Amino acid sequence: ARSFPWEPEARTAGAPRAGTAGSDPRSPRDLSRPGMFADRTVPGADVQSLWRSARSARCEAKTCQTGKISTAEAAAQSHTARDAAVQTEQSKDDVQDFQQEVRVDYNGLLSFLQRVENTVIKELNKNWKSHAFDGFEVNWTDQDETVLCLHTLSYPEAQDQNLQVTSVSWNATGSVIACSYGRLDNGDWSTEKSYVCTWNLDRRGLNPQHPDLVVDVPSSVMCLAFHPSQPSLIAGGLFSGELVVWDTSRTEDPVIWRTGMTDDTHTDPVYQVHWLPDTKHRNHARLLSVGTDGKILVWREERDGRLALAEGFAIVAQQIPRSTRLKKVAWGEAAVGVTSLSFSPFDAGVFVVGVEGGYCLRCSTSAQGPALPRPGGSVPLRAPAELAFSPHAGPVYSVSCSPFHNLFLSCGTDGQVHLHSMLQTQPLFALQLSKKYLFCVCWSPVRPLVFAAASGEGVHLFDLGRSMQKPTVSLKQSVSDCPVYCLEFNTKHTRLLAAGDAAGTVKVWQLSSDFTEQGPREMNHLEQLASEIMD
Repeated sequence: ARSFPWEPEARTAGAPRAGTAGSDPRSPRDLSRPGMFADRTVPGADVQSLWRSARSARCEAKTCQTGKISTAEAAAQSHTARDAAVQTEQSKDDVQDFQQEVRVDYNGLLSFLQRVENTVIKELNKNWKSHAFDGFEVNWTDQDETVLCLHTLSYPEAQDQNLQVTSVSWNATGSVIACSYGRLDNGDWSTEKSYVCTWNLDRRGLNPQHPDLVVDVPSSVMCLAFHPSQPSLIAGGLFSGELVVWDTSRTEDPVIWRTGMTDDTHTDPVYQVHWLPDTKHRNHARLLSVGTDGKILVWREERDGRLALAEGFAIVAQQIPRSTRLKKVAWGEAAVGVTSLSFSPFDAGVFVVGVEGGYCLRCSTSAQGPALPRPGGSVPLRAPAELAFSPHAGPVYSVSCSPFHNLFLSCGTDGQVHLHSMLQTQPLFALQLSKKYLFCVCWSPVRPLVFAAASGEGVHLFDLGRSMQKPTVSLKQSVSDCPVYCLEFNTKHTRLLAAGDAAGTVKVWQLSSDFTEQGPREMNHLEQLASEIMD
């Protein structure tokens, strides 16, 4: 409440009014006289507001839109809890309570184990003797039941010259494929230029018709073989009888070793080369070559870039075991042409060769008998043949030793595949695969019962566990059914198979899981198969 100057002055009870009897004579003015208004300050009066109290009674809260919400914890995983193992110390009572809860009846447990002991041991022995899971491996990849063509590689310039793919080889990493171009049919091989081409299949910008490396060779290249541990080294055998080793990392001048044309060089085309480990020098390797002049030669590398002859063998008709000589062999003819070779994985000194006469020979590198008549050269040649096997009806073009068993395969111009044991002359079985020539046969590196064959019709994949009479899958290399001359499994990427044909193309096939995953007891199946046939 406010006080205004024109309002009457508040007074105390009993006080006389101004201008009446008893007024102060010392007052400067008399209010009853003119000029009664004057400025004066008086104490204020407070009046409480009834509006605020009434509004507070109607509203409980001014800062919340809704009424107060009451909550309570009503969910719990258990109604009791106890720590059994903590890093801090526990009271003795808690430890005693916990130990009482996990108390074990050892007498009852011992009685139970004694009752079931004989039964458990019996079952464990049964499982230990079981072969139900022999050879089983868990496969974490997706199953693929089809065989696909991943790449079709070619060199157009070689195809323009109607050159054929004579050999294919995978390098040590399994990522690079090499092929040689030449001729296996009629033609002037000696004067025709050929090529060695390589493709890196892991390269992001792979061009199937543009090799990563092209090496010009003055003579037809008949065979190739990558070094087993050095990915850039590759050896080739030429129609001229010469051997050459290229380093694919050197693009300008890749030739690092060669035999040259000497008295030690083959006088006929070289049809296979094979790298041998050097027992004296771990970092070096020796190179073996076979040719239709009947020679099997072992070469060592020299510092001046030459390949020098280290030792050699010769297949001579008169020194072939008498029990299996062919009637068609002209005995006055000394040399027997060697077309293929394969080493036994179980004995580094034993190998099998196929010859033009139609039969296969088991040979040994430890043979000491001299080859007769003695051919000229810097190193005397030895006669390695120990056993001759029952022949094909035509020249043998390919042999392949099994990586899992003491067996080998052979094929030739009669269209048959022979499965032989190293220990007997007669084949375990002979399969008439094609009416056309068979040019190559090769065991799978991962499946004991699987092998592939290259024919005049395409590529044939066999699984002996399914059938011994017909191929499991036959692949057409081209629409025109051109002959497939060579093939090789990839030992690093085991689902890949490369095949080269007469049209000058190399196809890389991706095999299905059926051909790459070893089944249970597959090794036993192969041993049983061999023993049953032999019996």
